[in-house]
Amino acid sequence: MTNRPWMTVPLLSWAAFLAASGAAAAQNDPSDPELAATARVAEARLRQSFTNLQFEDFGPAPVKGPLFQASAGGHILYYAPESDHLLFATIYDRNGVNLTALAQDSGARKKVKNLDPDQALIIGPPGAPTVIEFTDPDCPYCRALDRFWAAKAAEGKPVRRQIYFVSGIHPEAASKAEHILCSKDQARAFRQAYAGEALRPLAQCKEGAARVTHNAIAVKAMGISGTPTLVLDGKIISGFQQAEIEEWLNAKERPKPPS
Repeated sequence: MTNRPWMTVPLLSWAAFLAASGAAAAQNDPSDPELAATARVAEARLRQSFTNLQFEDFGPAPVKGPLFQASAGGHILYYAPESDHLLFATIYDRNGVNLTALAQDSGARKKVKNLDPDQALIIGPPGAPTVIEFTDPDCPYCRALDRFWAAKAAEGKPVRRQIYFVSGIHPEAASKAEHILCSKDQARAFRQAYAGEALRPLAQCKEGAARVTHNAIAVKAMGISGTPTLVLDGKIISGFQQAEIEEWLNAKERPKPPS
């Protein structure tokens, strides 16, 4: 975990119960009778609550004491101060609900309110479902996503893209973003950039440079660390996750049930 800090590992919702099961459990000594008794109860509860999983092994974890939830860089993480452990993990409840994702999405919705649409590049027809998109002109997956949106528009499923440029990953991203924002036809310049066309000479202007800087501030405030990143009705989608995006689009098409 320490050398791959953003690797997701499963952490069940009763981890705090196990971690806070008393001084004997905190010692994590398998030969301790009290800990062994606690472990038997916990294992039985585990197998009863999560009947769809097959467990080959069960034993005490190195984490001690209560767990606390924190956020950093748009990610949810957990801290156990007693044993000084930091957990990059995903917590599920007994019904399979991803509580970590819910917390992350809740934080994203709060931050989205601080985004200024006037500083974004808007592409797509008014009235179409709005997508908040963090992108980079030199990101291959961002270019694939752009082709995906174009294909969906051709199918009659357009979206309205509220685009913020991420300029801290590729060396020419900021200058290409400024070129797009300084162009008379920004949508056309965007398409050219994301089609991989050579943009020479790169256009420059004071307003475009200011918007690129503002976008960088917004990216940092949102905790965006990779591209593309989408926010779909408050839900963060990291990377070009086509199946999740398709599911969201299909839900937008379904008629709402009568109230």
